[in-house]
Amino acid sequence: MKYLSYALPALFYILCLTSCFKDEPLNAECDIETAWIHADNPEDMFFSLSDSLINVKSDITEIVFEVKSGTDLTALAPMFAVTEGSTITPASGSVHDFSNGGKVEYTVRSQDGEWSRKYTVSFRTVKRTKEDIVKFDFENFRKDRTGKYYEWSDINEDGTNLNNWATGNPGFMIAMGSAPAENYPTTPIADGGLDGAAVRLVTRSTGAWGATVGKRIAAGNLFLGEFDFKYVLTETLKATRFGVRFDKKPVKFTGYYKYAPGDKFQDQYGKIIDGRTDRAAIYSVLYRNHDDAGNPVVLYGDNIMSSELIVAIARIEYVEPASGWTMFEVDFNYVKELDEELLSNYGYNLAVVFSSSDEGDHFEGAIGSELMIDKVRITCTITE
Repeated sequence: MKYLSYALPALFYILCLTSCFKDEPLNAECDIETAWIHADNPEDMFFSLSDSLINVKSDITEIVFEVKSGTDLTALAPMFAVTEGSTITPASGSVHDFSNGGKVEYTVRSQDGEWSRKYTVSFRTVKRTKEDIVKFDFENFRKDRTGKYYEWSDINEDGTNLNNWATGNPGFMIAMGSAPAENYPTTPIADGGLDGAAVRLVTRSTGAWGATVGKRIAAGNLFLGEFDFKYVLTETLKATRFGVRFDKKPVKFTGYYKYAPGDKFQDQYGKIIDGRTDRAAIYSVLYRNHDDAGNPVVLYGDNIMSSELIVAIARIEYVEPASGWTMFEVDFNYVKELDEELLSNYGYNLAVVFSSSDEGDHFEGAIGSELMIDKVRITCTITE
């Protein structure tokens, strides 16, 4: 009995120790916890690197990756982290075709084999819009190759000139070729802008030559586009070729100006019109640069505000006289729907136009009208 009294506690200890080493129950959970895509160039596929990984909530069974439009979805290999001990079929990292809205069903089975859960994985191509601001500061100007007048250009990324701005200065040279560059209709303000340089537009007399041909004034102007010298004498309005190719959606047109109208408004015959005050022009136009037949199109002085190809206009209806730098701001008014695909392929032109005399294209205005322009901005949206 003495030995039995010692043996019973020992046996109890051994039984307890054995129970401590007994196998834990198998895991009954069967969840996808994380799904992700490995890509060699993820920035080409996703808007953000974080979009390549999805933390899957417990109540979600449809996993959808958002990718950029144009992403090749024919051979993708989603990766998964599942609950401990569970298995997934098809295998994590296996390649599948997700194109044309295709979905792949995955089954996760618990470690104990008693439970399973089905998930679907798919990819959705999306477009996102971001804001971009196109800036025109007019800091880059020079005299033309003849040394007669000034011209402006923005700068390419490689430091070369874009040659995207034009003026009517070449036409004024016919009438007043002996005038110094500073007395032309469009001249720089080298150090008098809002910050740095600015542009001065002044309506000038074209002298005896202008009176003879019925073109008595030359309004100071500056515009995105080209000036075609060959039309100056025959079809003057065709000389101004408005617009440059553009691949962004403009939504707002802003900048700073000063304006002082000249004293005496005159018509194209030189007659002073009492009671009429000159007005400046500040506007921007977005238009299709090909017609329905695919022929290239450019707008001129005679149709820049009336063409059927115009999609949007931003215009300051009344440029109020201002002696100090004054901000202007106007939204683009869309008169037609914008074709995003056409836009991405540079199927539109953007024109930006400034003139010291709104009727200067008809040779009406007030000599001495002066418009100064600086810090112009086109706020745009870009769809990716």
